[in-house]
Amino acid sequence: MSDASPSESSPREPMAKLQVSFASFLVSLGRTALEHLGDVPETEARADLDLARQTIDLLAILQDKTKGNLDTEEARLLESMLYELRMRYVKRAGASKA
Repeated sequence: MSDASPSESSPREPMAKLQVSFASFLVSLGRTALEHLGDVPETEARADLDLARQTIDLLAILQDKTKGNLDTEEARLLESMLYELRMRYVKRAGASKA
């Protein structure tokens, strides 16, 4: 038998150190939307406005469904993220039509 505790020898240990929160979930979705918008350098060539719009709409649904249940910081994060993503989407969509 090994002297190491299960947590020391577990291959899942790095995953356990990740802090999962509503804010980190929002940031993850926001990054996905940025990737679909082509606003992440390594994904610029693979921009997909339909997928970007879908992710932005998903964030809007979360905002609607969680209204009144978020703390002030979470609500501000979601509101500012949606504003920024929508502005970037409008800019990208306008540029793609030109």
